[in-house]
Amino acid sequence: MIKKLLFSLFSIFLVYQSLELINLLIHINPAELSWTAIIGMSLLLNLFITGVFAFLGFVYKTNKLLPSSYYQIKNTKSLETIYRIFGVKFFKALLLKAFWGKEKNRKKYFSGAKTGIGNFDFQTRQSEFGHLAALISVLIVSFISLIKGHLAIFILTTIINLIGNLYPIILQRTHRIQIERLTNLLEKRR
Repeated sequence: MIKKLLFSLFSIFLVYQSLELINLLIHINPAELSWTAIIGMSLLLNLFITGVFAFLGFVYKTNKLLPSSYYQIKNTKSLETIYRIFGVKFFKALLLKAFWGKEKNRKKYFSGAKTGIGNFDFQTRQSEFGHLAALISVLIVSFISLIKGHLAIFILTTIINLIGNLYPIILQRTHRIQIERLTNLLEKRR
């Protein structure tokens, strides 16, 4: 209960910070921004907006906001091609080295037991929803910055957004292909 309250409040705080940053973008002349400010604003926009959805996803079943049909992978070949072309395996390797390489962190997603498959599927859906909502929200803010003449912020924010939100979506969808294969294999053994 306390965790829900705190994480909800932190999400509200991040919404406020995001709106303040967007307001600043709308009212500041692009020529007044240094490269340090451009990089900082691009990073913070992504961090704040993604954080809003991440913290909500830690305490609420946000994946339920989309129909379960959205999470079903309909064309595995296309997804695997996108995974390969975008080099998502390098992103995955970076995540494993930086964070998920620790067994304790991996166990939060998948315990390694048959019973953990359901939790793994749930976690991929939660993660994907959070990143999808953030991807769309940051894209909207990026276009607002472009309309206001902030070309450099638009480009940098979009690049960070694609790496920080699109890549995880592709990765989670790829995980669900593996979950489906594993589930089918386990059902055949019964």
